[in-house]
Amino acid sequence: MPVDASSPLKTLQTVFGYERFRGLQAEIIGQLLSGGDALVLMPTGGGKSLCYQIPALLRPGTGVVVSPLIALMEDQVGALRQLGLKAAFLNSSLAYPAQREVETRFLAGELDLLYVAPERLLTERFLSSLERAQVALFAIDEAHCVSQWGHDFRADYWQLSLLHQRFPAVPRIALTATADERTRREIIERLGLDEARVFLGGFDRPNIRYAIGQKSNARQQLLEFIRREHEGDAGIVYCLSRKKVEETAAWLCSKGLKALPYHAGLSAETRQHNQRRFLLEEGLIVVATIAFGMGIDKPNVRFVAHLDLPKSLEAYYQETGRAGRDGLPANAWMVYGLQDVITLRSMVESSDADELHKRVERHKLDAMLGFCELTSCRRQTLLQYFGDTLEQPCGNCDNCLSPAQTWDATEAARKALSCVYRSGQRFGAHYVVDLLLGKTSERVRGFGHDRLSTFGIGRELGDKQWLSVFRQLVTQGFLVVDWEAHGALRLSPASRPLLKGEQTLFLRKDQETKAAPARDARRGAIRFSDPDDEKLFQALRGLRRQLADEQEVPPYVILHDAVLIEMVERRPETHVQLARIPGIGERKLALYGDDFLALIREYEEAEG
Repeated sequence: MPVDASSPLKTLQTVFGYERFRGLQAEIIGQLLSGGDALVLMPTGGGKSLCYQIPALLRPGTGVVVSPLIALMEDQVGALRQLGLKAAFLNSSLAYPAQREVETRFLAGELDLLYVAPERLLTERFLSSLERAQVALFAIDEAHCVSQWGHDFRADYWQLSLLHQRFPAVPRIALTATADERTRREIIERLGLDEARVFLGGFDRPNIRYAIGQKSNARQQLLEFIRREHEGDAGIVYCLSRKKVEETAAWLCSKGLKALPYHAGLSAETRQHNQRRFLLEEGLIVVATIAFGMGIDKPNVRFVAHLDLPKSLEAYYQETGRAGRDGLPANAWMVYGLQDVITLRSMVESSDADELHKRVERHKLDAMLGFCELTSCRRQTLLQYFGDTLEQPCGNCDNCLSPAQTWDATEAARKALSCVYRSGQRFGAHYVVDLLLGKTSERVRGFGHDRLSTFGIGRELGDKQWLSVFRQLVTQGFLVVDWEAHGALRLSPASRPLLKGEQTLFLRKDQETKAAPARDARRGAIRFSDPDDEKLFQALRGLRRQLADEQEVPPYVILHDAVLIEMVERRPETHVQLARIPGIGERKLALYGDDFLALIREYEEAEG
């Protein structure tokens, strides 16, 4: 479609349907239009794509976007075509004739944007095409993939510095939603972005509510959470193992929910099929390992749940960030326990990585564990980890909504540490808890541990309370887990002052994950207080579904939920009024305006 090359703002309004830029978008676009490079850190859902899409439309030539995932390319190209733009992708999913057609259009200057995988971009054949074509800019999406310390590392990203070497006059923009200071430095170094302007858009996702609880019966806790707050909503559930993914998905289906598994052990066809269903269908839950998610552009994921502890705060932030990309309320919910801590520590120590990598992984895991055991605002700590700040507690995490309680655990901790020491530092937490509670068994008698001075000295606490004590002693470094001895607990040097009575210790009181306060119940889902509004919203979703099915695209590619909510609230009667709703550009107004206005008019008359 024709684009007004004189004005980025006019392009934003007519093509994308938004009245004004957000945050740093205008500055970033100006940097690229002037021919400069940029490194952009902006939260998921913050509008990163517009920062390169608009300059690609306004500069001469085609914007070349390096994207790590096939699904993401197809999704974004489909959305751009809905806007009337000339976009295409090149990846292994295309048959050879289709690839040749895209290459021909690229060389002829017929494309606004071309999405390509790093592996293909680095081939001599494609580099030769770049030299013959007119390139408006290079956009390197998911730039954190360049970091050897990150959980999404892609070796091909290391070679993307050659874009600067071979095409020094073409501006480059690297974008990511997840990068601490170390990762930022590595992106700049690896991609040769020393002269780039760095734009830090902040990491806060205020629409996401963070809640972390202790694991008792994880699947049942998950089911109760979904039924309480997210009945009929789309969500992602993360598990650490492939077996647990499949079992959890099957169990959720047995309880009447729509759930699909996703992990690297499934065939490529099955993974593609399940991901496609997640994008196209409403209210579907994907249970996955970390193999699922990067590049998922679905804006109306209303919750992300973790049944196992992520390995780092980077992973946690990246995964939870897939909820609520549309800016509407969403939940990040997690349960974890002592076994999660032991498993992840064992994975770090038993890996083949060198000692430097292990040290970094230990640091990341310690930060993740500390985040879980917080008694203060979670959002403030999460943002601080990424070098961002929040002056006041957020009021939208579990610790803000239901302040955590602490207790003086000094004496209990001394008993726990003494029992670990006197039993030989050769056993796991559950066995030591049995000793503290005075539980006799053939194994206990066989070791003679029923005669220890610490046998039965902890009957004032129950099993769960003692396991909580051990979890927090491990988390805070008073105990270490010996992975070579099958998870045996050993005292660390930090335990000495506590054992000698030179230190006091307050621990967090574990609480069951529970519903949000009644005034804010079901906050993570879209709900209307007026039944007529809810009825109209569902009718609008039905029309969107019909239009999406006809074109074989995800419903959100037609219009986002946020746009439908605005329709319900404003009840537009004309194209002019409809055009004032953010997210409806000229192309979508022409394609769908009559259909949606007719439906709204029908409901207005029925309410009469």
